[in-house]
Amino acid sequence: MTDTDKKIEGHAYDGIEELDNGLPSWWINGFYLTILFAGLYFGYYMLGSGPALVDEYNTSRETHEQAIATKKSARPVASEEQLAASLKDPGKVKLGASVYASKCIACHGDRGQGGIGPNLTDEYWIHGGNLTQIMKTVSEGVLDKGMPPWGAVLTADELPAVVAFVNSLIGTKPTAAKAPQGVRAKE
Repeated sequence: MTDTDKKIEGHAYDGIEELDNGLPSWWINGFYLTILFAGLYFGYYMLGSGPALVDEYNTSRETHEQAIATKKSARPVASEEQLAASLKDPGKVKLGASVYASKCIACHGDRGQGGIGPNLTDEYWIHGGNLTQIMKTVSEGVLDKGMPPWGAVLTADELPAVVAFVNSLIGTKPTAAKAPQGVRAKE
């Protein structure tokens, strides 16, 4: 104990005496800076022109929706003939298989046999079985059935590739396939 330490009278427990030393100046300065920051923050966001959380959320949501709309409008709409041409391209089918493996297996099974989602290997389709209808279902999803819209997630190359791969699954007859659902597609 040095001469500059001040003892507090009556504060001795188990032989330990409490000293009355001040806090370090860096701690006190940090405390006052925190108070100053809180005052400026309150003034800007509560009393001034700072954006409210609801405004920031709405701005973020609008920006996100615009980005999705831009991506959808930039995506060329594929015709039945263009999609049919991608069926003959083994590279497209292989790309579609890799996208299917990363995004679709959880619901439609590893061989398209169905699970949570419908069986993709039979000739029965809930939302239409021609190539453009399959593309629309993959792109826009079916939210009331739990199918997410993949159009904003997949690239312009991946979307028709997935359609080509799904079409290649038709007629494969995997074991333990889910029962047919929907209407038989016209051939």
